[in-house]
Order: sequence, then structure tokens, then C-alpha cells
Amino acid sequence: MPIMIRTIINDLKSRSQRVVQDASSMDSVSDGLLQSCWAHMPQELLREVLIRIEASEDTWPQRKSVVACAGVCRSWRHITKEIVKIPQFSSMITFPISVKQPGPREHLLQCFIKRNRATQTYHLYLSLTTLFDDGKFLLSARKCRHPAGTDYMISLDSNDGSKGSNNHVGKLRSNFVGTKFTIYDDQLPHPGAKVTKSRSTRLANLKQVSPKVPTGNYPVAHISYELNVLGSRGPRRMHCAMDTIPASAIEPGGIAPTQTEFSLKNLDMFPSFSFSRSKSNDEENSVSGHLGDQNDGVLVLKNKAPRWHEPLQCWCLNFHGRVTIASVKNFQLAASPENGPAGPEHDKIILQFGKVGKDVFTMDYRYPLSAFQAFAICLSSFDTKIACE
Repeated sequence: MPIMIRTIINDLKSRSQRVVQDASSMDSVSDGLLQSCWAHMPQELLREVLIRIEASEDTWPQRKSVVACAGVCRSWRHITKEIVKIPQFSSMITFPISVKQPGPREHLLQCFIKRNRATQTYHLYLSLTTLFDDGKFLLSARKCRHPAGTDYMISLDSNDGSKGSNNHVGKLRSNFVGTKFTIYDDQLPHPGAKVTKSRSTRLANLKQVSPKVPTGNYPVAHISYELNVLGSRGPRRMHCAMDTIPASAIEPGGIAPTQTEFSLKNLDMFPSFSFSRSKSNDEENSVSGHLGDQNDGVLVLKNKAPRWHEPLQCWCLNFHGRVTIASVKNFQLAASPENGPAGPEHDKIILQFGKVGKDVFTMDYRYPLSAFQAFAICLSSFDTKIACE
């Protein structure tokens, strides 16, 4: 059986690449999926093979075998999406849509960001080892200045971060002085979300990326930095209002919106990654749509106040070894008890970010934030803040 599985995987990888390379439209991709020689494998045998692959390929880069299986044919895809769980339950990022889904509840998912000063780009990687030379690429961002402020264009591709690209998934926009930021998602984060029209929206509509899916900027979070009267000598104070996440999401049994698939404009680039969650996963955690029915406020995150370390003459936070270099950019975010009394859930670190090298920073996040949201929040720390320091 192991030899058989390995043979199938090798064949699937080559076939999956051919399908992606030859696809000029979604129709051609569908035809390629239906014509796969593996499409008519007995369902019982197919499920057993996929379960074994999912169980054995539990880390990257070996986990690319699971991705290859999902892109071979429709029957393989349907069964694979029933087996592969979202990051909230598996603590693993498997498919591109995983970066838009909340992280694990019980622990922080460890990632790191590499900055390229020359090209003004930032790359997010999933940590695979203790070394920061290797990692699983997740997202990239490109800094774009304009008269009113700065935009960070976030993309699924490490080299293509343009606004009209099929890889574009959202952006972070700052005001002129770098104290207020808005995170925009390029697709509906949950049913009923409001779209904010902008120049990039109009350009995308002119290109007719997808007539079935509205293209626009959907605000999902607002970040503000308070005026720092101590300048560079004092720590920054952050305030993040997660517009699409209810405050109850951090409580036991709380629900955060979970995107299940990319819009059709993204599927043109990732035809084999159009994953919606399985029925079993829907029973474990309902997808958003309920957010509009909740009366509690949105989730508010605030940075934990550091303490002054007299011998070191600096402000300190306990990053449990994940941060090694003092920097004004370092922070830890936890839920703010603005809508009620503080509980144990308000003590949990939801996002932490800190410097470990000249241009290397760790980023660790957990439920209810997604990698996309956490990355955008961390990008705000890189921006120059005239009024804060």
C-alpha cells in the first residue's frame, strides 16, 4: 500500500501541474479534472488512500502531496476537503484559503516576516524549523506611497503584488501621519459586509475580474496608535477594532467568521485550491453569517503594557524566547474587556510580533485572527509614525 500511494502521488503531482499550466479558463480546468484517469477509483479505496496521505504528510514541505491530491480530479477534491480540517482544528495551513481562516484556539501558530528594504516588500512564512532561513511562504506585501498616506498591497504571490492581480487578497492603508490604519479584504469576509468604493475598486471593475463576484474593498479592521508623549523613549500604544469579529469569539464556544473559498478571480490562478469546508467541519463550527445577528460589540485588541526594566534601562515584555532584539516595533495584543468584566480569555496573547534579526521578525497568532489579519496588523508596525515617535 505505501508503494502504491507513493506512485499515485508522483503521478498526481505531474498531472496537477499540467492541468494548472494548460488551463486558460475555468471550463478547461473542469474538463481536465473530469478526465483524470483517477476519477473512477472506487470510493472506499479512494477515501482510504487519501486518509493515509493526510495522516502521513503532516508537515511541510511533504504536505504538498495533500495539495496535489486535491487538484487532480473532482472526486479527489470532494473527499480531500472532507478530510483536511481548517487551521482552527488542525493547527496546519494547507491550502491558500487557510491564510484567511482563524488560527488554532489552544496555542499560537508560529510564523516569521522577512523585510526587504531595497524593494519595500515583506514576506510572511510559516515556521518549519528553529532556523529562519527556511519556511513555508504564505503572503507578501508591497509598500506603495501616495500623497494621502501609504498602502501595503497583500498578495498570495511572492513576486506579484499589483492591485489588479489575481493574487491580490487585500491591503492595509494608513493615514498621512501613520497613526491610523484600515485593513481591507478584497472579498466579502461574511454575508452582509459593506463595500467601500475606491480607485483600486474602479480599476478592478474595469478589468471585469469576475462578473459574478463583487470586487471591492471590504474594511475588516481599524488600527490606531495613540500619541506618545515620551517619543522614542516610550512604548507604543495600539488599539485594534476587528470590525468583522464579535467580542464573544474569544469566549468558549464563540464563533469567528471563516472564509471558505476564494472568489472566482482568485480561482483563475489557483483552480485546484477552491476549497469550501466539509460538512463535518460546518457542524463543529458554524461559518459566519451570524455576525449580523449578534448584539455584542466587535472584538477590540490592545497591546499589553510593558514594564520598565531598570538594569537594562528598557521596556520589557515576556515573549517566551520568540523575540531577541529590543525594538519599538515589538508588541503583544490581547482582547480588551471593553464590553464587560475581564475574564481569563482576556489574558491570552492573540498576536505577538517582535524583532529577531536586522530584517527578520517573528509573528505568532491564534484564534480568532487569521494569518492575513495578523500580517496586516504587523505591517502597521513597520510604517513611519510622525506623531508617535
